[in-house]
Amino acid sequence: MTLHPRIHDVTERLRERSAPTRTAYLERIRAAADAGPARGALGCTNLAHGFAACPAGDKLELSRTVPEGAKPNIAIVSSYNDMLSAHQPLRDYPELLKEAVRGAGGVAQFAGGVPAMCDGITQGRPGMELSLFSRDVIAMAAGVALSHEMFDGALMLGVCDKIVPGLLIGALSFGHLPVAFVPAGPMASGVANAEKARIRQLHAEGKVGREELLKAESKAYHSPGTCTFYGTANSNQMLMEVMGLHLPGASFEQPGTDLRRALTEEAGRRVVGLTRLAGDYTPVGEMIDERAIVNAVAALLATGGSTNHTLHLVAVAEAAGIQLTWDDFAALSEVVPLLARMYPNGSADVNRFHEVGGMPFLIGQMLDAGLLHADVGTVAGPGLDRYRTRPELVDGALSWGEIPSESGDTEVLRPAKDPFAADGGLRMLDGNLGRSVIKVSAVAPERRVVEAPARVFDSQAALQQAFADGELDGDVVAVVRFQGPRANGMPELHKLTPALGVLQDRGHKVALVTDGRMSGASGKVPAAIHVSPEAAAGGPIARVRDGDTVRVDAESGTLEVLAADLEQRAPAAPTVDSSVGTGRELFAAFRASVGPAERGASVFGGDR
Repeated sequence: MTLHPRIHDVTERLRERSAPTRTAYLERIRAAADAGPARGALGCTNLAHGFAACPAGDKLELSRTVPEGAKPNIAIVSSYNDMLSAHQPLRDYPELLKEAVRGAGGVAQFAGGVPAMCDGITQGRPGMELSLFSRDVIAMAAGVALSHEMFDGALMLGVCDKIVPGLLIGALSFGHLPVAFVPAGPMASGVANAEKARIRQLHAEGKVGREELLKAESKAYHSPGTCTFYGTANSNQMLMEVMGLHLPGASFEQPGTDLRRALTEEAGRRVVGLTRLAGDYTPVGEMIDERAIVNAVAALLATGGSTNHTLHLVAVAEAAGIQLTWDDFAALSEVVPLLARMYPNGSADVNRFHEVGGMPFLIGQMLDAGLLHADVGTVAGPGLDRYRTRPELVDGALSWGEIPSESGDTEVLRPAKDPFAADGGLRMLDGNLGRSVIKVSAVAPERRVVEAPARVFDSQAALQQAFADGELDGDVVAVVRFQGPRANGMPELHKLTPALGVLQDRGHKVALVTDGRMSGASGKVPAAIHVSPEAAAGGPIARVRDGDTVRVDAESGTLEVLAADLEQRAPAAPTVDSSVGTGRELFAAFRASVGPAERGASVFGGDR
């Protein structure tokens, strides 16, 4: 199928824009590549430290430092902890992977762990103000793990929110290494996500108590595996697959199955084959190019994925010397149709998506419609056509088979010729309040334009209190500011969703405008998020006052406050101190150096 003209044009513009930085990046990683084992440059003392704790057989293999007879050494970098349900299955992966790598003719060492926090636990708490910054900490921790010059390839173990983007940014700093990502899969479906949301909203109205709410939440989040709604964690898994960093069909196989184990072991074997020593050299920095980045954005739009990736994909691209912008997202969203509906954009969860065709069907449909570049590198080999197939066990052996030509449920997954919507549902807003992102795939068409008086808050707790006090019973645009990366680390503001949903259900016109985040779990209330420049950087959002008329227009792409004297007003100062407590004092340097949301809200590179 011929590539869609818009996909081609955006890719070419991205390539031209990125030429200087991409060229510099490729020169750097190519200079770091070595024809022999990476450890060959180490002195004897250095090398002895590197394999001192290895079993005798591995120690012997790692002592070989010339290409002839040397075996590739694979780093395992993991975000395991047993607090995150999604990461608990990773506990047993290192030993499985070591055996698989050994069987493929290599050696593997556990190179290091990276932190992994749970946004579900920290929602609405001070710890959430560390969440976005944890992405860059994870990138640095992955860099530390890979810095020992012992490794010829790497296996990255991670699933959730900031963790996968952080691991990928870290891996791209070692872009001369082949890298495969190893997922864990979603937990089995529990209580329906819509029912969970209903109980949350009833609790917000005071109609059910804490005991009933906790019971519902415990039925939703009940076992090892990723949460089943289509938020950032599952968007991560989708992206790793469409970027060729997972094995085909690996993203949504549940933990604890024979197939999941087989896929994990195969990832270990496969990365050995991608090393220079094994002959099929596929470095991650060459693989993640402009085509792979455009594929990622297109697939995010086609699935109604997390708006967090308007930050993360920009930061990931920059780590590979590629200058992705929000305008690229907007240009692609105009032509990429919505092909999947998963909660909060529909009633189904990721398990149902997987059952009815999942990633193989999605990728096949997008390839046939010219919405993805097929000629990309992947850990499975050249070309994205390999990802049209689904993994299966045949007589105990892993293989990949054809999938049905039709979706198993067109209420969840549709062909490109009959999409849920003609566009990807992600739009950019621009106006005298700055630039922002809005996700409309879960917002009813009649609610996509809101013009109403502003109520201004400097924290989500203040909005919640105003709701509890009955102060918000009318049309309102809630402006929640000083939530950007410079102010307090840009926390997610999901605690606002039940209250704003109640107001909307009462028939009021409701919207949210914030320089904070809402991510993939945001839903039916229109939310102009990631407003840039942020209030702490002197952005216009700091000049909005209670009673100003604010217009959020997702149809025309505008975000405006109808106040003629806006520019003459002095910007407000924050009323909440987010500088200390719950570890926040440790991140003062991050808040001082972080770039704007449009450049990925990163402490690495980008505009300051």
